[in-house]
Amino acid sequence: MRPPGPRAFAYTRVMSKTEDKQELWGGETAKAVANFPVSGEPIPAPVARWLGRIKGAAAHVNADLGLLDRDKADRIAAAADRIARGELDDQFPIDVFQTGSGTSSNMNANEVIATLAGEGIHANDDVNMGQSSNDVFPSAVHLAALDEITHDLLPALDLLGTSLEAKAREFDDVVKSGRTHWMDAVPVTLGQEFAGYAAQVRQGAERVKDALPRLGQIPLGGTATGTGLNTHPEFAARVRERLSKETGLVISAPADPFEAQAARDGIVETSGALKTLAVSLTKVANDIRYLGSGPRAGLAEITLPELQKGSSIMPGKVNPVIPEVVTQVAAQVIGNDTAIAVGGMQGHFELNVFVPLLARNILDSVKLLASSCRLFAEKCVDGIEANVENCEHYAELTLSAATALNPYIGYDRASEIVKEAAASGRSLREVAREKGVEDAVLDEALDYRAMAKPHG
Repeated sequence: MRPPGPRAFAYTRVMSKTEDKQELWGGETAKAVANFPVSGEPIPAPVARWLGRIKGAAAHVNADLGLLDRDKADRIAAAADRIARGELDDQFPIDVFQTGSGTSSNMNANEVIATLAGEGIHANDDVNMGQSSNDVFPSAVHLAALDEITHDLLPALDLLGTSLEAKAREFDDVVKSGRTHWMDAVPVTLGQEFAGYAAQVRQGAERVKDALPRLGQIPLGGTATGTGLNTHPEFAARVRERLSKETGLVISAPADPFEAQAARDGIVETSGALKTLAVSLTKVANDIRYLGSGPRAGLAEITLPELQKGSSIMPGKVNPVIPEVVTQVAAQVIGNDTAIAVGGMQGHFELNVFVPLLARNILDSVKLLASSCRLFAEKCVDGIEANVENCEHYAELTLSAATALNPYIGYDRASEIVKEAAASGRSLREVAREKGVEDAVLDEALDYRAMAKPHG
């Protein structure tokens, strides 16, 4: 027999952590564990927890509808609540790369709940009553993403936006050279740049929020193909209402049951907003590390907090480690989005069969963005200081300030002054005065703060 490869060994290590714990799952879960030794990575814990939450609500609703014995429903709900609280994450061992509908993990949840609920509880007939993997698993994925975005990512974005806005106010009067095409441009203030960064983060949060109403549309009640076979006509609406009351999340009926069963466009759209956010964070993080470059051979317009040694060989070196983390996270999120786009295309007739992949990547993006935004705010932005002397020195040096002379002496004459100043190394003011521009004009035109804020 060929020895197992490194991935198989990784899977064994993950399983070894639970060897001393009771296995609450049954035969279907055991088969799936054996069938899918792919990555050693189980389904995201928030998805497992939402499977529990949905099944607990379903049990209560089925009892209310007279379809399930109340005692059975209470025992199922109590077991499901333990899953929802995260007490039993270790009871979901199946690899995330599994059957594309998530059937294996749905059966896993059914078996664990049935075991905990005790005698007389059937995993399929009772725990899975009114449900199918095809509607329950994607519903759990949508709601897990909605929950994590609402309670983790959006607060993290608000924290980062607030930090950047505070720096924008602090640096409002720090004048410096603007830069376009990596070249000197007319003066701006450091505060204006940071206000732009804050707006990017705020806009990113709004883009994510815009996608949430569609992310919150779940296919629950469609059962196998979207028709609702084997479910009570009031089941889905009652479960949604119960879940909404319990969590405060906006959980809605699908626009059409067949759209909701076969397509995962709500996840694709949300991932697109996360990708846009990743692009924005890359711009902000790159600018901040460039502004802090140096301290002597770079721009050195700002100073970033010193968190750790920057080199094992160069004494005293400090690196922009948090912006580097943020840009790495952004790259991963963009990669996740590509996989999500491909996965979203795999809606064949009445079912999308890439749901576990979608779950893995959307929740990974949310987690990475949330944690990196908090780090960016707390370990970098909050501690940034302006190097006012350097900023103002660059403002004086920029030849693009001659733009402000255009209304007084014209573009062509201003160009001549710039060329001579650049060639001679002299200041604009000195060359302009030599060319006959009056001091009163120079004092008015070459007011760098006024240039940065021409409209007050």
